Amino acid sequence: MQDKPKPHAIFLMGPTASGKTALSVQLAQALNGEIISVDSALVFKGMDIGTAKPTQEERGGISHHLIDILDPAESFSTGQFRRQALNIMGDITSRGKIPILVGGTMLYFNALNSGLAKLPEADADIRAKLDQDLEKLGKEALHQRLAKVDPESAARIHPNDPQRIQRALEVYEISGKPLTSFFIEAQAQDIPYQRIKLIIAPQDRAILHDIIARRFKQMLEQGFIDEVVALYRRGDLTEKMPSVRAVGYRQAWSYLQGEYDLETMIEKAIVATRQLAKRQFTWLRREVDAASFQTGQKDLLAKVLETVNDELSNVSI
Repeated sequence: MQDKPKPHAIFLMGPTASGKTALSVQLAQALNGEIISVDSALVFKGMDIGTAKPTQEERGGISHHLIDILDPAESFSTGQFRRQALNIMGDITSRGKIPILVGGTMLYFNALNSGLAKLPEADADIRAKLDQDLEKLGKEALHQRLAKVDPESAARIHPNDPQRIQRALEVYEISGKPLTSFFIEAQAQDIPYQRIKLIIAPQDRAILHDIIARRFKQMLEQGFIDEVVALYRRGDLTEKMPSVRAVGYRQAWSYLQGEYDLETMIEKAIVATRQLAKRQFTWLRREVDAASFQTGQKDLLAKVLETVNDELSNVSI
C-alpha cells in the first residue's frame, strides 16, 4: 500500500507590526484555511489592545485558534503550544482545510520545526536567587555570567532578554550542563506536514521602526493604559508573570507603579518593541528555506499565492 502524502501547512512569519495578520486572513480566505496564532501574548484574555489582537471584523470570518485561551495569571509553555498546535493542525487537516500558522514568537515556530529538548524542571530557590542577582547586578552581568558557562547560548540570547538569560543560567545550575547541550542531545521531532514557509517584513528597518512608534501611539489612543489599569487592579498579577512581561505591558506596569512618567513609558515601550523586532529578525535570518516578501509591496497577495500554489502542487510522502 502506498503511503499517504503529507498534508501542507503554511508558516507565516515576520517581525512585529509587519502586516502578518491582514495577510494571513487574506490567505485563509483564498485557500480555505484556518489560522493558528503563534504568539505568546495573544493567548491571554483581556490583553487585546497592547497585543494588537485582531478584532472579529479583522478576522474576516476565518476561524482563529490559540487566541484568548488563558487568564493572564496562567502561563503557557513552549511545549504546551507545540502539543496544542499539532492537535489543532490535525483537526483542520481532517476537515480538508489548510492550517496557517501566523505570528512572531519564533521559539514556538522553532518548537514545531525542530522539536523540544527535555530540560530540567524549574527550581524556585535557584530562580529566586537569579531574580535577586538580576535586580542587584543587572541583566548585562547575568549575560556575562552565561557567556562563561554557555557561550553558545549567550551568543544566541540577547542581553536585553533577561527571562531567557535566567532560564539558561537556571538550567546550568540545576544540571551542571549548558542549555546548548540539551538542544544538541535532542532528536529532531519532525512533524507530519509539508511546511510552506513565508516571511513578511519591511524592506527597510527604519520603516518598521516608524510603524512600531505609530502603532504604539495608536494603542494609547485606543485605551491601552486603561487596559493595563484593569489588569493592575486585579491584585493577583505581578511583573514576574509572562503576561505582564509582554512588551508594552511591562513598561505600562512600571509607569503605574510610579517608576517613570508617561513620556518615558512611551519611549521605553517603543524601544522595547524595536528590540523585540531586532531579535525576531535574528531568528528569521536562519529560515533559509522560506520565501520572503516585503510589507506593502505591490500585488503582495497575488505574489504570495503564486508561491504557495507552486508549493501546494508539490507532494511528498
